[in-house]
Amino acid sequence: MCYSAEVVADFRTYQRYGGTLDLKAFVDLFFHQGKKGSFTKLVPKAVRDAFDQATSRDEQDVKAAVVQAYREVVLHYEEIVAEQTERLLKAQAKLATKPTKTAENEARIAQNKINDARERIAEAEQTAKDHDGFARIWPGHFCPILIRDPETGERKIVPARYRCRLIGWSDQDERMKPGTYNARMDSLKTAWRGIFGHFHGVVVARRFYESVLLHDNQQRVLAPGEREQNIEIVFSPAPAQDMLLACLYRYVEPTQGEEGFYTFAAVTREPPPEVLAAGHNRCVIPLRPENLDVWLDPDPKNLGAQFAILEDPIDAFYQHELVPKSSDED
Repeated sequence: MCYSAEVVADFRTYQRYGGTLDLKAFVDLFFHQGKKGSFTKLVPKAVRDAFDQATSRDEQDVKAAVVQAYREVVLHYEEIVAEQTERLLKAQAKLATKPTKTAENEARIAQNKINDARERIAEAEQTAKDHDGFARIWPGHFCPILIRDPETGERKIVPARYRCRLIGWSDQDERMKPGTYNARMDSLKTAWRGIFGHFHGVVVARRFYESVLLHDNQQRVLAPGEREQNIEIVFSPAPAQDMLLACLYRYVEPTQGEEGFYTFAAVTREPPPEVLAAGHNRCVIPLRPENLDVWLDPDPKNLGAQFAILEDPIDAFYQHELVPKSSDED
């Protein structure tokens, strides 16, 4: 499964494919994630910074929402620092009079939470802008996707979470089955019924990441007594190019306890030989640009046309390399 990809964060790239930015959706996303303190966790930095060069008044509104979201994050984590500092002082007082394992654990947990909160505050306050327009996203992160508005028929760019909520599912269902960032071709007519053939989108990416077993990557069996070891590798297409990754999306309607938001999954297929040889058994599907119109405007009565598109991806060879453990996961 494609568990991480490096996608274009700058909406201007998507606009080249005919998309109009859904500014309200971005404002709403930044507002709600800021309130929850998860803005810097779930919205990659390059996505947050995509509106630095805002020109129109509407884009300036989004930029203002970004600034406010940072302020909300700072306030959120400052409250955590205050709460955990009080917890730490109480634990230290107990340790000073009668040391116990419980008090030691309380002090350790409180200090860890304080350290994490201070790191989040520092990140939110940082003003350096050194991204290159691409962001690495993980399941649960938000990034721009290009879709066709089912009501107007127009293409638009919306922020969507990289994990799709299936029809009839609740937040609790997602927590129990968190793998719906990967839509396998062989399950599109079953698990993805009602979404496949109805709600198609693309994300623009330049490479994708996978976790594989070391011995599979080295094309050998485990040695006697050897334990399985996971490594991370990154695949890049040759020739180098932006990839229009086939996705399925679904809009989650707002409820009393949850705001509305878009979700999506990457469609995957059996791997080409070079991906399989690298140790992975799935592969994302970069669409041919000439198939974009049909993919974004599917006919649910002619799913064969959609499968034909998925079975005819771009002509590319996927080179791979080991990702250093210290690689930035932004």
